[in-house]
Amino acid sequence: MAIELGDKAPEFKMSTDGGGEVSLAGLKGKNVIVYFYPKDDTPGCTKEACGFRDLLPDFTGANAEIVGVSKDSVAKHDKFKAKYDLPFTLGADEDGSTCEAFGTWVEKNMYGRKYMGIERATFLIDADGVVRGVWRKVKVKGHVEEVLDAVKAL
Repeated sequence: MAIELGDKAPEFKMSTDGGGEVSLAGLKGKNVIVYFYPKDDTPGCTKEACGFRDLLPDFTGANAEIVGVSKDSVAKHDKFKAKYDLPFTLGADEDGSTCEAFGTWVEKNMYGRKYMGIERATFLIDADGVVRGVWRKVKVKGHVEEVLDAVKAL
């Protein structure tokens, strides 16, 4: 199922770094940026996470919460957060249900080999739970700034 602008965002609930839990319902009343990335502590994923980290004060000023999502375990998220001093929530979607709900669990192709993996994608959800921004097949360079501009425009 492809999520489009104006759709109601799928509800999600998952374990997070630090032994916590995050859900869309728990973030109601805030703008939420949910960004999906393939794997903790890899070059592109680290660059993207650090981009969100560096602009966090601007996102906070726009009443926005950031949630990074991958299928990595809570323990891996804890290490990733500590290594790069990431001040936002990392959701551990170990069963893949949130990736499925957002349509980011996709067939990939690398060097002719097909496999399933997380598509780098970002969704901007407004305070009422409506999708206001969708970025698929994200290229990291300039992406965080683009998402920030969109959240400021809400």
